[in-house]
Amino acid sequence: MIATDHPSETLAAKLGESAHVSPLLRKAMRLSGCSVERVGEWLLKCAVKRGASHYTRDFDIELPPDADELSDEELGVALCLGELAYDSAFIRAAAQLLSSPQIDSARLTRLAVMERVEPILLHIAAAAERVASDAQPWADLRAQLHSRKSERLDSMLHWSRFVSQTGVTPHGGGPSIKWLWRGKSKM
Repeated sequence: MIATDHPSETLAAKLGESAHVSPLLRKAMRLSGCSVERVGEWLLKCAVKRGASHYTRDFDIELPPDADELSDEELGVALCLGELAYDSAFIRAAAQLLSSPQIDSARLTRLAVMERVEPILLHIAAAAERVASDAQPWADLRAQLHSRKSERLDSMLHWSRFVSQTGVTPHGGGPSIKWLWRGKSKM
């Protein structure tokens, strides 16, 4: 990472919002021992370990191990917090981690409201609807969550950033587009 005189743009700033002072972020910082500048990378490392396999990479060996005290729902929501520096991999990994039948959609909905990440999770849910309309927890979130107005949601990731897709196949078939599920991609 290159040192700069100013901090990275936060997700909240990218969306034109003020950052929410998040109790969940404080919990993640306490469990990891990381500063706000490093906790996002630790959260990403934990998400990869728990099944966001599309985002596997070499992480700094000094990052602490995963903490079982952080539920999968909390981990996914924490990756979408406005206080974190903006990194599209955080949001994409949250989408893959939360794309699992193990996720409690009611708990996820409550956390989204508490932590003010409804616009981000609804954006992911809308992307899921294009490719896998019945996918959970996304179908439940579309039904249960009401979006707060976000001034610049159009600056969010294109729906194609949450999927695995191929081009035209050698046998003349069209592209194959698959939602990224936790642990692997499947139809």
